[in-house]
Amino acid sequence: MRVSFSRKNALLVLPFLVVCVAAPLCAQTPSTIEYGCAIDAQEQIRESGALAKSIASPEDPGWRAKGDLHRKYHFPAADADMPYRLYVPTSWDGKALLPLIVMLHGAGSDENMYLDSNGGQFIRLAEQHGYLLLSPLGYTRMGAYGTPLRLPAVFGNSEAAAQQRASVDSERERTLELSEKDVINVIEIILNEYPVDRSAMFLTGHSMGSGGTWYLGAKYASYWKALAPMSGPFMDELNYPWDNIREMPVFMTEGTGAAPSLAGSRALLAWMTEHKFNLEYMEVNADHGGMIPRVLPSIFIFFDRYRTK
Repeated sequence: MRVSFSRKNALLVLPFLVVCVAAPLCAQTPSTIEYGCAIDAQEQIRESGALAKSIASPEDPGWRAKGDLHRKYHFPAADADMPYRLYVPTSWDGKALLPLIVMLHGAGSDENMYLDSNGGQFIRLAEQHGYLLLSPLGYTRMGAYGTPLRLPAVFGNSEAAAQQRASVDSERERTLELSEKDVINVIEIILNEYPVDRSAMFLTGHSMGSGGTWYLGAKYASYWKALAPMSGPFMDELNYPWDNIREMPVFMTEGTGAAPSLAGSRALLAWMTEHKFNLEYMEVNADHGGMIPRVLPSIFIFFDRYRTK
């Protein structure tokens, strides 16, 4: 273990890069997480892939366009047009494989807010590092990407998690399912249009989007090279398919002023360290929202390390 502390930046970094050969902690299959939707992951990928092919339009002038793109597609299951935001590096030559970052927004936000905030920092970093950047809506601003867990159901608070799972009615269940489906739809739409490097696909998100990162990161583990959840450890120890991310690199970040998310992240850090996951952790001296611009550059550096492996 290596610990470094900078008083100037009030930054704590605890990398834990350990390959684990321990016995399985959970008997879940890659297709299911008991606290989330009953959607089968592989079946959903096939369904979304078929949708992507059905709406593909290579003759359209916007096909494989570059720059900052506001797009939408028709989502049959929701009978609605769903927006999504896409940034394609202007330096792309139109042929080279592109690494992909999928960004999941927080509660009450949308596909635009995180890309537009802090003077467009996220987009600037995507251009600088050469990433295709995809930001889905997730059906609604509160869709949660398929998992019902929110504050105060952080890691370690199993009672709150159980209560939130039990409170899901048929209407909420439908919203969760459509939210999960929307994310997979737009991923498959982009994979069908652009030459994405399938070995360099990354998932990140903040707050509610962090919960979505943990959830979709494990359920659709076949997509991802690495995960970067920001300030939102919304996962249940007893119902999470730990083996799906057993060797996947994870970079978890938090703000010291982000209680009670901070307590959950520290508890999760201790648990994953004890069980020898491939985890790196960073804390910055900021609140729940203020931590985002301070950790984004480090997230891109983290992804850069793994896109070449």
